[in-house]
Amino acid sequence: MSNIVIISGSPSQPSRSSAISTFLENKTLEEGLKVSKISVRDLPAEDLLFANFNSPVIKEKLTLIQQANAVIIVSPVYKASFPGALKAFLDLIPEKGFENKAVLPVVTGGTIAHLLSLEYAFKPVFSVLGSQEILNGVYFQDNQISYKEDQLSFIDHEIKQRLENSLKGLLERFQTKQLIN
Repeated sequence: MSNIVIISGSPSQPSRSSAISTFLENKTLEEGLKVSKISVRDLPAEDLLFANFNSPVIKEKLTLIQQANAVIIVSPVYKASFPGALKAFLDLIPEKGFENKAVLPVVTGGTIAHLLSLEYAFKPVFSVLGSQEILNGVYFQDNQISYKEDQLSFIDHEIKQRLENSLKGLLERFQTKQLIN
């Protein structure tokens, strides 16, 4: 069973999203939780393009999400929204696929102008997927971080603190739910 799933929405490799995903994965593992990563870049393009619900790879990834208690979406912003590859994957998730799951969006963009994409592009899709607990996301401007392969460096240490605090809030919610159930 996967406790937390991190979905990296960048079609590029290496990418900021991939480096942030690895950072979040390592922090989550330090807390002793099980984490799985899904990179849309690694999914079969034809399965995404043609919405192949019967693809064994897609079914495997959907099972990870179904078994998860929380989902972290890490994505760049392109033209005020998320990449088409990420949208194609989200379209394959059942309508209530995020029901009873906390969702934490983490987004990167070239300028502060893309900040509102969290509210107007990401959150409505998460809501349609059934999430009733969409946490306040973290928005990075590209100049606040640097990366090499999957190694993340913070230029702005305030953004590192915000990311760590958001992850801590997600993990605390997750662990509280575990104790209640």
